[in-house]
Amino acid sequence: MALSLNPIAFSLGPIPVHWYGIILGSAALFGLFLAIREGKRFGIPSDFFMDLLLIGVPSAIIGARIYYVAFKWDYYSQNPAEIIQIWQGGIAIYGALIGAIIAAFFYVRAKGYNFWRIVDICAPGLIAGQMIGRWGNFMNQEAHGGEVTESFLRDTLHLPNFIVNQMNIDGVYYHPTFLYESVWNLAGLLLLFVLRRRPFLRAGEQFMAYFIWYGLGRFFIEALRTDSLAFTGPDWLAAVVRGLWSPMTILFEEGNMSYGNIRVSQMLSVLIIIGAILFIVIRRVKGYAAVRYADPIVSSKAPSDPAADTKPGRKDEQSGSAGDGAADRV
Repeated sequence: MALSLNPIAFSLGPIPVHWYGIILGSAALFGLFLAIREGKRFGIPSDFFMDLLLIGVPSAIIGARIYYVAFKWDYYSQNPAEIIQIWQGGIAIYGALIGAIIAAFFYVRAKGYNFWRIVDICAPGLIAGQMIGRWGNFMNQEAHGGEVTESFLRDTLHLPNFIVNQMNIDGVYYHPTFLYESVWNLAGLLLLFVLRRRPFLRAGEQFMAYFIWYGLGRFFIEALRTDSLAFTGPDWLAAVVRGLWSPMTILFEEGNMSYGNIRVSQMLSVLIIIGAILFIVIRRVKGYAAVRYADPIVSSKAPSDPAADTKPGRKDEQSGSAGDGAADRV
């Protein structure tokens, strides 16, 4: 029988270096590259995004851990010493997003930029990072779905040997949900690339499109997993969630839940999708979405040019040309 891949890439003396960490680091750097490249179109210095990453990554880790511990509080309240033992596993992507967004909000505001303009630029980097990061779960043989047959992986999905072999855990084959989500995120990345060049896109809507796309995929993929955070909710709510997922039963069986009747990520995905759609619609209806994605981005704390301000009519001309240039770029 083929052996699974070693989750440890190499060792530095007594310190093992895991593929999981290497992959997550690569994901963060690729996301940074995408943000810096797009930021150059708007004249935003690369140092801004580097600092944002340095602040966002630890905030994401803290948020991911707090989120996970909160939904496992019955256990951690009895074992408080394990709360900080993140190396034992136990983080959640939605918690990471919450932590990173909170940190980004204060950092962006401190730099004088509009929050929605910056997160629009970062949205492709976020989904690209998630696309790559899921391969860390692959190396650790975690975050997989329920049991499947080897034939399903080889003959139905036509997966290469290295994936099929890695999905064989203790003699049982499982759904490669990491792969489903990675491919879904790749499609989302391409969608965001196309969307940000459309003339109808307003500030904040690229970020909301990311949430809608990711939330939609996560809702359907999450139900295949067997390690979901869950809670016990009213039967009618559980029935609604199962009803929304029911079209998937044509192809897949829902993964078993070890407790509860509603998966947290599924419920949160639904709320995020609804919230993102309402955000777009309300801002459009109320007239708050006047700024386009392609419009210039200027920091309120950027130093002004005294010489330019003293020239008659110069300020108005600059303002008008900036708007015209934005329209041309659209």
